[in-house]
Amino acid sequence: MIQQIDYFLIAPPLVLALVAGLVLLLDAFLPARPRTRAGLGLVTLAGILVALGFVAVQASGAGSPRSTFCVPPALAGGQAQSAALCSFVVDGFTLVFAGLVLAAAVVVVLMSMTELARGEIPVGEWYFLLLCTLVGAVTLPASRDLIMLVVALELVSLPVFALTALRRYDGRSSEAAVKLFVVSVVSTAIMLFGVSLLYGIAGSVYLSRLGTVLGAPGTDLPAVVTVGVVLVAAGFAFKIAAVPFHSWAADVYQGAPIPVAALLSVISKAAGFAGLILVLVSALSGQSATWTPIVAIVSALTMTVGNLLAMRQRSAVRLLAWSSVAQSGYILAPLAVAATTPGAVGTSTAYLVIYAAMNLGAFAVVMLVSRTAARNELDDYRGLALRHPAAGVTLAFCLVCLAGLPPGLAGLFAKVFVFREIVEGGAGWLAVVMAVNTVIGLYYYAIWTARLFTPAGRAEPSPYRPPLTAWLAVGLALAAAVLFSIAPQLVLDLTSLSAFG
Repeated sequence: MIQQIDYFLIAPPLVLALVAGLVLLLDAFLPARPRTRAGLGLVTLAGILVALGFVAVQASGAGSPRSTFCVPPALAGGQAQSAALCSFVVDGFTLVFAGLVLAAAVVVVLMSMTELARGEIPVGEWYFLLLCTLVGAVTLPASRDLIMLVVALELVSLPVFALTALRRYDGRSSEAAVKLFVVSVVSTAIMLFGVSLLYGIAGSVYLSRLGTVLGAPGTDLPAVVTVGVVLVAAGFAFKIAAVPFHSWAADVYQGAPIPVAALLSVISKAAGFAGLILVLVSALSGQSATWTPIVAIVSALTMTVGNLLAMRQRSAVRLLAWSSVAQSGYILAPLAVAATTPGAVGTSTAYLVIYAAMNLGAFAVVMLVSRTAARNELDDYRGLALRHPAAGVTLAFCLVCLAGLPPGLAGLFAKVFVFREIVEGGAGWLAVVMAVNTVIGLYYYAIWTARLFTPAGRAEPSPYRPPLTAWLAVGLALAAAVLFSIAPQLVLDLTSLSAFG
């Protein structure tokens, strides 16, 4: 019995995997020269753009969901049942997350080309590991069984350890890599324990089958199901840096190279949320009475703790790290009412897409400043808009967007949609907590923005001239943030597209 594979559906991760192998081979045989470093970056960028093209073609022809790696009818006991037992499904949810990951990857690769230009980091290994991470991040939203879900999530996480530690002879990078490794191993162990419990009860690894068994009315399920639900949710909470599993974020972000910090804050976070949404909404919808209050409480704690810790920071990267934790709380908030509000998944996804554009822009400018400011503290940004208007205005716009203030209307739209969703879902108390945290967040975003336009005590010309790739990264992120600010209909389209088939 031969299983049919739809290679068009798996083309995006397949292209990324092939390019990863090509980059490793080219690095092994080409001479170590500056031109080789740039060439490998261009090959990586071309592979990502080809994969993004396949996603765009799939989206243009999207109708009903398409699937592959399905259980053959003879083994599933009938054609109707086999249609639901598939491991890889391409629907609106998959396409939006894959597009987000690959678009963010373009900016990350441009930032990487700037980071690698000095020759301190092995280029071939860097791009190979980055592409492996992208393979997992693109595969994860299409995964519809627990095995593929866990494998894809680990494929996102494992290469990041090495990426964090590739900056040789840097103690902070090594420390960050060890912390990330320990946290990821613990989270994976917790998640696998929960997955094993759910599999033992349902007798299947397919999310659709889990949803049927665990949500069947009148079924007396053992208490161990609750334990499994909590453990799986806790495992994903580690991945998205949700409270109380957040303590690793600031140290890892600060110790890692800035492109890796940007990858963690956007691509890794997007993959974590994709997996969490799939498990909660698709497999555990029948257990919403268990996980709904947990998600609501974790969301409130995450946005509160993230904002309060961000207020105390003087390091730009650490502030963005805690800000990212707070933003995870905002993204989680609609999922607390996902069981009763059909648009909750779309709202969370739309917020995540808008947040990605704003955060990537901020990290791109932070990377430019890090070249001339070793400590990279907020005081180093004093007068940036006067010395380098393009970088200063870009960072100011991204910070204003993150705060949700005009003219950064993208962040305002995102927060309004989240408010509306959780109020309609009956979680008024969570809306109040979010409103208070939004005001708290204004403080540190406003403080940083004000420094950008405050004349410095002494103006020294910067000897560093950023390469074109750095400005391209800044420009792409800024263009996305501006686009979402002037075209709110795109945000509404995202909320409608991000639905399970």
